[in-house]
Amino acid sequence: MQYVKVFLSDAANQESELMQSTLMGDLLRNAPFTVIQQPPVNGAKIALLIKTSDEENQSLFHAIRLTDEEAAHQSSYVQTIMLFDKYLEATRQYGIELKTHCVRTWLYVRDIDANYAGVVRARNDIFRQHGLTIDTHFIASTGIGGRTGERNVLVAMDFLTYPNIKEEQKVYLKALDHLNPTHEYGVAFERATRLDFASGKQQFLVSGTASIDHHGEVVFVGDVKMQTRRLLENIGALLMNGGATMSDVKYFIVYLRDLADAHDVESILDELYPDIPHILTLAEVCRPKWLVEMECIAEKY
Repeated sequence: MQYVKVFLSDAANQESELMQSTLMGDLLRNAPFTVIQQPPVNGAKIALLIKTSDEENQSLFHAIRLTDEEAAHQSSYVQTIMLFDKYLEATRQYGIELKTHCVRTWLYVRDIDANYAGVVRARNDIFRQHGLTIDTHFIASTGIGGRTGERNVLVAMDFLTYPNIKEEQKVYLKALDHLNPTHEYGVAFERATRLDFASGKQQFLVSGTASIDHHGEVVFVGDVKMQTRRLLENIGALLMNGGATMSDVKYFIVYLRDLADAHDVESILDELYPDIPHILTLAEVCRPKWLVEMECIAEKY
């Protein structure tokens, strides 16, 4: 397995039980995994997303967390810096360069409406230090609500890394007729990245995508159905920019601000893409007016 994502409804009460469970022994102990509190909207206490391994193209997956003691009295800005530092230390033995080899990040932010600004500033500062700018490129990413079981932790991160990837094997997808460059509203991530492997396989890493237009404005405010359709249109445009289609998508992860919207979003996915696996979780999106956000991975030869 390339990685396993474990979504919990109540990490403070469930995480220690998970670590002692047969699931941990039978599955997770032998695979890279991440655990985050983002309650499954179907009422389950736990949900799993399993990304099968890519034997031809070896990757590393790191779930980087702070302890309660490390996080105590530290702002979201400082905690984000600490997480990047931990990742860089963990990958030092592989000769990893953040700019080249890290291809995907996930930032989980507790109380995102209050703490996201500090996360954004920290990521911007780290990226500048490592040569990631509007004149070079950024990294595909999702910044979304989520929390660990530790009461002082405001930020957690996951990183996907290909130690042998070269810059010429990456293509950054834009779809500027649908979405604006992220730096125009002060954040630093790529909308989507295509990885071209020597085997001929192409992997498309689509960042968290919402109902946004090419001016960077939220569209269909208050209408979760139309926001869902627009964000799917945006994902399709990004994939098309890289030579793929929605039929190449392997899965969607769907993040909802409001549990009451789950049925409407599920019905649209069932209508438009009934054959693509998806998981819906309750997670605050980084702008209050965005009611829903999705990310995905697509693959083709």
